[in-house]
Amino acid sequence: MRKILLTLAFVLLTTASAWSAQELNLYIWSEYMGPEIVPNFEKQTGIKVRVDYYETMEDMMAKLQAGGASQYDLVVPTDYGIPAMIKLGLLQELDHSKIPNMKNLNPKFIDVPYDPKNAHTVAYQWGTLGMLYNKKKITGPISWATMFDADKHAGSFVLLDSVREMLGIAQCYLGMSVNTTDTEELKKVVELMLATKKSPNFQGFEGGVGGRAKVLSGGAVAAVTYNGDGLRGVEEDPENVAFANPIEGTVIWVDNMAIPSKAPNPEAAYAFINYILDAKVGAGLSNWTRYPTPNDAAKPFITPEDLQNEAIYPSDEYMGKLQFINDLGDGARIYDEMWTMIKTR
Repeated sequence: MRKILLTLAFVLLTTASAWSAQELNLYIWSEYMGPEIVPNFEKQTGIKVRVDYYETMEDMMAKLQAGGASQYDLVVPTDYGIPAMIKLGLLQELDHSKIPNMKNLNPKFIDVPYDPKNAHTVAYQWGTLGMLYNKKKITGPISWATMFDADKHAGSFVLLDSVREMLGIAQCYLGMSVNTTDTEELKKVVELMLATKKSPNFQGFEGGVGGRAKVLSGGAVAAVTYNGDGLRGVEEDPENVAFANPIEGTVIWVDNMAIPSKAPNPEAAYAFINYILDAKVGAGLSNWTRYPTPNDAAKPFITPEDLQNEAIYPSDEYMGKLQFINDLGDGARIYDEMWTMIKTR
């Protein structure tokens, strides 16, 4: 018995030592974790965490293709980019036995279309793209017309610097699919975006955080932001700003945790993924980010007001107006060409 206990103690010490010797290299969207997430993980595991940030999927994918797949242990890609990342060999397959807390996920986030059987990814947060706005200058039902219809401009505005998501918003406004490849429809999207860009009220393309900053500083009356970014903006200045998902509908997204194909410390990544999927950790994450959680076990610990807030958890009726961006394979090239044309003219 003594030998067994000594052996067990040795295994535990060896595991703890292996973890403590590791470093987790995390590449994630900016402002996407509460301040306690990393310190608590480091304290629990002894794994040191180094964090780098990106503002767009395009930036993240470009860095991974340029060698980042061997520099980072964990990345957080959005659903529509995952099939391309898999085809490019940027992500490794997951060993689900190392992520026991996957059992906490809502069934909607298991065996997802963009990653069948969750072979490469696990849901982190989900949400929508909406509008952060100055509520003293913009009133009534919130519409994308505030940006796309010159007759309804209430002042300067900021668009989102993200290819498929920003074009998807224009498509929602025009009443079309965010995944259309119809030439005539796409021509209308380009025309709308170019006309909008030529407006004297157009203040540029920004990430969600940058757009929020411009509204809060008074540099813009409206900006396209992710709902969590927008709601944290409301927390900073509830007297003057508000956030809403516009009446025409919008884009829905799921961000996921994934391990790059040549990650130097994959075991550290597994430890972090499982940690995030803990019920209380997941709740703390969403209570800070103000994004809805994919974690059913976390729901009892979510701030009650947030569960009732339709800007975070849309009504069943509004869910019907949300569209997922799909991977279009070779068809995605036309969207890249459209974006280049829009950004350079």
